[in-house]
Amino acid sequence: MIEPSIELSPPFPVSSTATQREKEFALLCELADAALAPERIKNIANWNLSAVDWSEFLRLAEHHGVLPLWARNLIEHARGLPPEIERSLRSAYEANLRRSLWFTAELARVMQHFERIQLHVVPYKGPVLAQLLYGDVGLRSFSDLDFLISRADFEPAKHALAEIGYRPALDLPPPIERLWLRTGYERSFDGAAGRYLVELQWAVLPHFYGVDLRVEDLLARAGRTLVGGCEVPCLSPEDSLLVLCLHAAKHLWTRLIWLSDIAETLRAQTVDYSLVFSRARTLGLGRILGVSFWLVKNVLHSELPKPAEEMVASDPHVAALGREFAGRLARGATYDFESTEYFLLILKVRERRGDRLRYLWRLVWTPTVGDVAAVRLPEALFPLHRIVRICRLTRKLISR
Repeated sequence: MIEPSIELSPPFPVSSTATQREKEFALLCELADAALAPERIKNIANWNLSAVDWSEFLRLAEHHGVLPLWARNLIEHARGLPPEIERSLRSAYEANLRRSLWFTAELARVMQHFERIQLHVVPYKGPVLAQLLYGDVGLRSFSDLDFLISRADFEPAKHALAEIGYRPALDLPPPIERLWLRTGYERSFDGAAGRYLVELQWAVLPHFYGVDLRVEDLLARAGRTLVGGCEVPCLSPEDSLLVLCLHAAKHLWTRLIWLSDIAETLRAQTVDYSLVFSRARTLGLGRILGVSFWLVKNVLHSELPKPAEEMVASDPHVAALGREFAGRLARGATYDFESTEYFLLILKVRERRGDRLRYLWRLVWTPTVGDVAAVRLPEALFPLHRIVRICRLTRKLISR
């Protein structure tokens, strides 16, 4: 077992028989910070590195998407780092930096093409998020470029990508693509350098989640920032915080990088919290923000601004949910995102009864591409795919 020279107080119960993974996870949380406080630097310097299971540590850091940040912090602040581990960490950081610089250059190329034809597109996550929050595109790992667009601009954007060498990762007949534009939220595109390199997103979440946050509003409120010497659009700090919390909640907060993004937004961005909370309450997302902030504070041990603390305290269910998700996160628990368990947990993080009912209604009645593929119908009869959807859901529930 790792025996660090500091005492950690994780938000989840850790018994004397806690696994090494859980203890190493707690240490990993100490490193997942772009601007380490002096106390954390001292703690890192005092760790007993000889007891670390490095293969497990590297695996966990890779899984949670924090390996570049973790590598930088260890190399700069740990004492007595084994030479072979330092070489491995430097290699991992440099490999991520090369990949990130390629994506940054590609972002500039794609955005210049979009702007040339006057398409209103906002890149988010990827290089933009890395630069805004971490100050270094090499400190955050990502594997694609995400662009928010209006639904009406999807076809022009698709054609624009084709002009510079990108093709849809999945060929969909026009009727099914039209259905997907109504019920889905994104399309992936392949390029000469690999698969799934670009995503066009006309919604933040699929329709069935029942979160009607309009991308057109996000585009209208967007600002500008510099990434790799190129000025590009970016989400406002308030919208970025809301979208990051939604993305983490969609995945039930199963990776540290999503918490780190939220923590760095709270630390590095000038956020109008009254505006964020007003939008969150209008959309019924107060609990999602509250759980996100609770996890940032109790898993990453990051300080929260007073308004975020108040939002956590305003919902008595937040702490219990936070402990549940923190425990699962530490154990490396995974979810079947088509399972009843997942759907029930999504219901628990919505605070309003009407939102929960809308989520259930849309979940049952919204056909997916899989439902359409299961029974081929002419486009005029697509509404009948709702029946297919119910039958497939029922069969899935019975089989479990």
